[in-house]
Amino acid sequence: MATYVLVAGAWLGGWAWRETADVLRAKGHDVYPVTLTGLGERAHLASPEVDQDTHIADVVGVLTTEDLHDVVLVGHSYAGITVTGAADRVPERIAKVVYLDSGPVADGMAYLEMSPPEGQAALRAAVTERGDGWRLPVPSWAELEAQGASLEGLGDAERAHMRAHATDQPFATYTTPLKLTGPGVTEKVLVTCSFPLAQVRELIAQGHPWFAPLAGPGWSFAELPTGHWPMFSVPGPLAQTLEELA
Repeated sequence: MATYVLVAGAWLGGWAWRETADVLRAKGHDVYPVTLTGLGERAHLASPEVDQDTHIADVVGVLTTEDLHDVVLVGHSYAGITVTGAADRVPERIAKVVYLDSGPVADGMAYLEMSPPEGQAALRAAVTERGDGWRLPVPSWAELEAQGASLEGLGDAERAHMRAHATDQPFATYTTPLKLTGPGVTEKVLVTCSFPLAQVRELIAQGHPWFAPLAGPGWSFAELPTGHWPMFSVPGPLAQTLEELA
């Protein structure tokens, strides 16, 4: 049986994995959904000081406090940068890092830099105008689509559930540069959901700066066609995909 540590993307918490975690546990796996500081049931801990280093420490804390080993560490969307940092800190505890509709961020980069200049400006404006200068507000569905996020598979029930539980994101988690100290974990998997795997392979072949590192050793790929939030749109097939990867 496998051990999974699941880290959801921006505005979400451990609650987002409930259905997927239930399926994995029913099959005998150990599952640890993580809620990062300032989000979900830990929203009361939000402050301008919560940054990317805080979120990396959250994941490392689960790995060490629970004394977990041979972990399949899953990072969805924004959390790709967080699991990269956690894998760097305690690589001996992790068997494989899974990037779920996500990807690694290079040493010295901040998550915000993964957006084009106009996208960065829009996020900063939202923080200034609606987030008291330090919170990234939960965006509207129209704003998410404008940012290129696929809403495929999200019906009225899924959208209502997400909207009822999502919380503003401490913006320093987007602006803190990632600090890596070593080679990290050897085995890494990219699971594409809202964009075709064939497109990713083409970008790798073209040497796109964000995708070229995926041509390195240790990378494998899987595809789960759906929208950007597979834990809501296809929780059962997501669990099956994660089980197959382990």
